[in-house]
Amino acid sequence: MHRPPVWLVDVDGVINTRRPLWGPDLRRGVARADGVDWPIRWAPALITRMRRLYDAGLVELRWCSTWCPDAAELERLFGLPPLGRALTRAELAASLSTDALKFAAARRVLAAGRRLVWTDDTAVPATTLTAGGRALLIRPHPRRGLRPSDLTAIETFARRPAFLSYPGDSVDGMTGIDHPATRRLPPRRPGAGRRASGAAQV
Repeated sequence: MHRPPVWLVDVDGVINTRRPLWGPDLRRGVARADGVDWPIRWAPALITRMRRLYDAGLVELRWCSTWCPDAAELERLFGLPPLGRALTRAELAASLSTDALKFAAARRVLAAGRRLVWTDDTAVPATTLTAGGRALLIRPHPRRGLRPSDLTAIETFARRPAFLSYPGDSVDGMTGIDHPATRRLPPRRPGAGRRASGAAQV
């Protein structure tokens, strides 16, 4: 039975960005997290393509963001169905490095025998394809977010037969990739860094 890749998707700097590259049609809204209303800016065309891949059964979408405990707010804004959450409120509260939590979530996907798509503006290592061809990693510019070409790459990867791999790819999930736990980043909540960039980058 064909199992689609799990797409771990971050929010701030990936969907919620200052200058999305999807044309002039942009939307603004407000999502509430930790008792605070956070402004959200996104491109409907991006959400449409994400939803199309999801509805076609080509990907399994899972939030992988500090927004996970409040992801229902995002699903309301974006018009998405309830999706999986890769991180829990308890994990986020106890962790000193959200990037390390996300890295661990990515490894769990691969350890479960699933293919992985991971889009994050900070946590994704500087590698595009790894794990024996089973993982596609995309690190967008935090002020631009995912581009149309990124969605094309995700669709191409999702449609590729699962048994195909590329010579030289790592066969141990994320072996050889800088583990974000070594950076010991301070924890961030939704909206962190907004005053500096106009969009949270977590």
